[in-house]
Amino acid sequence: MIRQLAVSCSALLLMFTPAAAQDAKQAYGKQLEGFEYPHEVKRFQLRSQNQDMEMAYMDIAPAGEANGQTVVLMHGKNFCAATWEETISKLTATGYRVIAPDQVGFCKSSKPTSYQFSFHQLAANTKDLLDSLKIEKAIVLGHSMGGMLATRFALNYSESVERLVLVNPIGLEDWHALGVPYAPIDEIYQQQLKTTFKAYQNKFYYHGNWRPEYDKWVTMQAGMYAGDGKEAVAWNQALTYDMLFTQPVLYEFSNLQMPVLLMIGGKDRTAPGANRASPEDASQLGDYPELGRRTAAVIPGAALVEWPELGHSPQVEAPDVFHAELIKQLSAPPPEPAGLLE
Repeated sequence: MIRQLAVSCSALLLMFTPAAAQDAKQAYGKQLEGFEYPHEVKRFQLRSQNQDMEMAYMDIAPAGEANGQTVVLMHGKNFCAATWEETISKLTATGYRVIAPDQVGFCKSSKPTSYQFSFHQLAANTKDLLDSLKIEKAIVLGHSMGGMLATRFALNYSESVERLVLVNPIGLEDWHALGVPYAPIDEIYQQQLKTTFKAYQNKFYYHGNWRPEYDKWVTMQAGMYAGDGKEAVAWNQALTYDMLFTQPVLYEFSNLQMPVLLMIGGKDRTAPGANRASPEDASQLGDYPELGRRTAAVIPGAALVEWPELGHSPQVEAPDVFHAELIKQLSAPPPEPAGLLE
């Protein structure tokens, strides 16, 4: 009887425990205190929108002979600078300096209660960081939401971008125009508090093929929701969700002036808000093979690398395959005509 009661209580506890906390094996602070990054975390102090903030970042020197180039890594919405751990290792071993920031509102950076989030603002913050480090020109690499930010950065500061690399960027389609209704920020905030990260990522990022090495990154994200600062974390996530839904960049792809490389995992079906669309509309969203080819055709001189068997995060799912191709592409002269590279 006692054992049955204990089981019942456990079931009830699970039922009423925030979904994100169920994914967490450990609780972290609202600025990801307690989670160790692979390299020293530095703090860039900035004044933005009449507030004092800090932007956490890693600045990693080349491990061997420097090639004189810098790569700036821009994380996705459910990712952090730390998720680039293996990418940083491969790039620095090849001679690159790497800058990997956490954007304001994410991970180890400030979580403002009131902030006008925009890709323009985050791009400006990143430009200020690079200026403070005396970096005049860099290769900019963005993944997922970071692809939208990297595109905005390249559009606004084209003179500072040597090459743009987009890894399964979201925003290759306009969700609202394709039938996804707008959701108020308060509604998104409540949804964020109930998010189950592992289930979502397994379905949309890894096409149902979960592996133990992904647990670290789910624990990193969910751990912030298991800590005392979960409301601040969820609120910032809701604010940034509104940004990615209402500030499309796809209409400006043709204005990019630097060499662009698209790297696409073809099994990706990420489409924010698809659950709010009709079944018919939702079934048409997130077709990354089609989206990647369509985008490459619009961007002048863009090159496209496709991995039909990979999902939303090829750098995590197949790091050896991804990094070998990335280094190969960065080491070669930028392609002139648009093309598909197998």
